[in-house]
Amino acid sequence: MNAYILRAPVITEKSMFKAQSQRVYTFYVEPSSTKQQKTFGVNVIDIRTTQVAGKIKRTGKKRMAMQTARRKKAMVTLKEGQNIALFDVQEKK
Repeated sequence: MNAYILRAPVITEKSMFKAQSQRVYTFYVEPSSTKQQKTFGVNVIDIRTTQVAGKIKRTGKKRMAMQTARRKKAMVTLKEGQNIALFDVQEKK
């Protein structure tokens, strides 16, 4: 697998809940990547991708409008019993 396809994991309450309950792991990926290029070293059942549009943000002293870059997310569903260690959360005791 090309290491530059995966940009970062999506760590939010929703993505962590899906990872723990439904075995769906979410990553930001390279916008030009395809589903065939995403291999994770585990048994993958399904890969869903979506384009996230950039937002208009006001920045600077003159509050000029700038647009953030668009991103692509990949939601990966794994086979029963498989997991990705990055998303494992230890509960506090």
